[in-house]
Amino acid sequence: MTDKKYDSTNTGLLLVDPYNDFLASEGKLYPYAKEVAESVNMLEHLKEIVAAVREAGIRVFFVPHHRFEPGDFSTWKYPTPYQLASAKAQPFAKGTWGGEFHPDFQPQEGDIIIKEHWSQSGFANTDLDHQLKMHGVSKIIIIGMLANTCIESTARFGMELGYHVTLVKDATAAFSREAMHAAHEINGPTIVHEILTTEELIKALGGN
Repeated sequence: MTDKKYDSTNTGLLLVDPYNDFLASEGKLYPYAKEVAESVNMLEHLKEIVAAVREAGIRVFFVPHHRFEPGDFSTWKYPTPYQLASAKAQPFAKGTWGGEFHPDFQPQEGDIIIKEHWSQSGFANTDLDHQLKMHGVSKIIIIGMLANTCIESTARFGMELGYHVTLVKDATAAFSREAMHAAHEINGPTIVHEILTTEELIKALGGN
């Protein structure tokens, strides 16, 4: 367990991609993450963490992926195969139920909604770094989806920018156990400062 202090003067929670298509059982992408998500009780842990940081007065930053629209990437010079596949499947498409935030994770007064990221990092080509700095945040706790893509990429970018980075390994999921293992056991320790469980984080926040 960490002895680092997380408080409202310097800490922000990054809630990455809390879309229906990721988190709701009827979502387009949930079936792919279902086994891992349910094995770590992800949804309940996300709710517990959001409630705990709000209670602690820590600001929540929503870090959403681009909501797909017809024609996305069709004129790009170097779209990746992953991007092209996503554009075809249209998860969290603009104007659809799947592209809405899950009902358990609706923005509240004081929350900050970051500009949508196009690929995996919540920092790249968005205002996340600027918003964090303007709100005095130097420590970031990152939760949401997916562990080995957007969570890992955002964590890595945040570390490079000089933030103290914490991951919560049971408040995320991936499309395979191997991907979860890589995110938290192989890659994560080379990037971040803390990798905690939900229980450990809540204790560090001063909860029970």
